[in-house]
Amino acid sequence: MDTRSSTSVAEPGPSELSFDSKQLLFSTQPSGSSSAVRRLSAEGAVERKKTSILQRAVTLLQPEREMGPPPTTWQSIRAIITASYLNVLLLCIPISWALNFTLPNEYTLIFVFSFLAIIPLAKLLAFATEELSLRVGQTLAGLMNATLGNAVELIVSIIALVKCELDIVQSSLIGSILSNLLLVLGMCFFAGGLRFSEQGFGMVSAQTNSSLLTISVIAVLIPSAFVSSLGSSTDITTIDSLVLKMSHGVAIILLLIYMSYLVFQLFSHKSLYTDDNKEIQQTKQYTDNPFKLKKFRRGKQATVPQYAETPLVTSPGTSPQPQAHTVVPGIGMGDAAGPESGRMSPTPGEEEIEEPQLSVAVSLGLLVGVTVLVAVTAEFLVGSINGLAASGKIGKEFIGVILLPIVGNAAEHLTAVTVSVKDKLTLSLGVAVGSSIQVALFIIPFIVILGWILGKPLTLLFDPLQSIVLFLSVLTVNYTVQDGKSNWLEGMILICLYLIVAVTFWFYPGATPLLTC
Repeated sequence: MDTRSSTSVAEPGPSELSFDSKQLLFSTQPSGSSSAVRRLSAEGAVERKKTSILQRAVTLLQPEREMGPPPTTWQSIRAIITASYLNVLLLCIPISWALNFTLPNEYTLIFVFSFLAIIPLAKLLAFATEELSLRVGQTLAGLMNATLGNAVELIVSIIALVKCELDIVQSSLIGSILSNLLLVLGMCFFAGGLRFSEQGFGMVSAQTNSSLLTISVIAVLIPSAFVSSLGSSTDITTIDSLVLKMSHGVAIILLLIYMSYLVFQLFSHKSLYTDDNKEIQQTKQYTDNPFKLKKFRRGKQATVPQYAETPLVTSPGTSPQPQAHTVVPGIGMGDAAGPESGRMSPTPGEEEIEEPQLSVAVSLGLLVGVTVLVAVTAEFLVGSINGLAASGKIGKEFIGVILLPIVGNAAEHLTAVTVSVKDKLTLSLGVAVGSSIQVALFIIPFIVILGWILGKPLTLLFDPLQSIVLFLSVLTVNYTVQDGKSNWLEGMILICLYLIVAVTFWFYPGATPLLTC
């Protein structure tokens, strides 16, 4: 017998104690070593947990597509200048500032130039957010877009809250919801319907969004019903206190719903919010499109060809079968023309390379700089509203419900309509309806809680006409999207409903608010 071998078995050394990353493998286990085993096992679990957290953090920061070389500073500046034709309106910024300091009583001029100045700033803010989101993962990019998507509305609301213009805060936020639900969504349906007979979108996500919008309407209507149920016998001071406390509690619950919605959209069910969703109904082409564009070549009439696209088709009991995409290169509307319109999706096995237009430093600088410009210009804008309304040229309700939402939503309007023409209606719904949900479930309760902190009596008790119009608008949109498809007539209905709302608020003098500063 080999004594050296037997000794080795009887008295193992520390160097012979071996384990891997998955399981501790001990050659022997001397007496009293169970606590050491548990300690090492716990340390291994901690290390694995740290590794998992690190991997998730890396995934959040890992871009979805391969990034091209970063542009130089000069290339970034040139990209900012040429980003949009709306940049011409940037000339209104110094004009509005000069008018505010030199002619402070010219409320109409200050309002008009401040109004025009914020439109390109909102576009640049979206541009900077988009460039930053290219450099992070899809989830973090979604969080950034969700947070900064309505930054202009948030800034205007905060400034109006600080100035104690509570009616402007409420009317502008309600108007933002109406603008997105009726005008933007209606234009998407109408523009897409001019090219396609019917367009499909995710029915499950649309129904979920409808439920969220319904909850927001209920949160707006309940305070009105609460006040009405108290009757005239209750002291007005008691009513004010009860409504204020109830609004604070409901606002916290709405924020909880919004956070749950973000988890649902960005993590657990994010596949429902993409145009690759297999449940999207098939888009139908016109057999003889009455709206198709025509052009003349050498005396002959030529028809502009349409996209010949067939999306995923499913049948009961079978798996989805991808159909071929045949797209005519160079044919499109707006941004659809060009290289990107040559195909609707990358060829299988081919990896897209994302070419950033701005460097990270320039993107961050643009984001901060534009935010400051929006804040200052919005202060001048809000400060001129009372003077403009007092002149009798235009009503305060019309300014808040109709005009102010256009300032922050102009860039979103253009984006949503452009992608709807490219048969990406799910993305259009994400822009229009998603923005409405963010205003209803995040910005409104956030502003209410901020007013609570600042000592401003902002509540969820809105103007009665605004509440009724919001309820009817959400009801109409729910009926429109419940079948998972759209056409141009549905878009026309939503647009005309928005025009009816605009005409109504043009003549509406506004109700006396229950609470004031």
